[in-house]
Amino acid sequence: MTSYLRSWLLGAPSEPTQTNPPVIRDEPPEIEVVEPPEEEDRNSDDGYDTDRPPAFPALNSPQRAATASKPATSNRSTGLMGPPPPRLGTQVTYLGANANGANGLAPLTTTKVAKKSKKVALAPGHSTLDWANLKTSGTDLRGGVTSLLRVTPSMLKEHNKKDDAWTAINGKVYNMTPYLPYHPGGEKELMRVAGRDGTKLFALTHAWVSAEMMMDACMVGLMVSD
Repeated sequence: MTSYLRSWLLGAPSEPTQTNPPVIRDEPPEIEVVEPPEEEDRNSDDGYDTDRPPAFPALNSPQRAATASKPATSNRSTGLMGPPPPRLGTQVTYLGANANGANGLAPLTTTKVAKKSKKVALAPGHSTLDWANLKTSGTDLRGGVTSLLRVTPSMLKEHNKKDDAWTAINGKVYNMTPYLPYHPGGEKELMRVAGRDGTKLFALTHAWVSAEMMMDACMVGLMVSD
């Protein structure tokens, strides 16, 4: 019986045994270390630091070399600008021997200012407003002249007194006798043009004033030649 079982066991086909598949383990990836290129290789197109803007001008360019060779200058070391052209009515005197200002010195400028007329203290009731009220009051300011006259220079010369003062301004003759105490510059200044043409002096003293509006009620005639 024992031999039978042994032969049976030995002669029976053996069952296939289940074997596990080989275990494949993941190996860690190899990390390749890329060293940064040298200084001379950084300008090559190998993808080094693409987010970095290139130097301009290039580090080895002739433009950068020319800029580095120039000495540093400051605003104070530069030459002074030439003097501006003189304005009309301005007298310019340059310091130094060179009259053209080439020595770099700033010009000494002096401006001639026209002498202004001085105002005098007027008597009470003789302001500009009082004169305007007098013109509209109906008072005779023409000295008895009822119609416009043709006034020659010889006729005008006869009216050169304080109580009979005529003058001509821009071709129109005015009896300025009633206006003497109202003149801001004083009677003396106004009497300078008594008996003659006062257009030039009037323009030099106060050209912005309208003589026609100020003296319209005192107009006695028009200037004509002899």
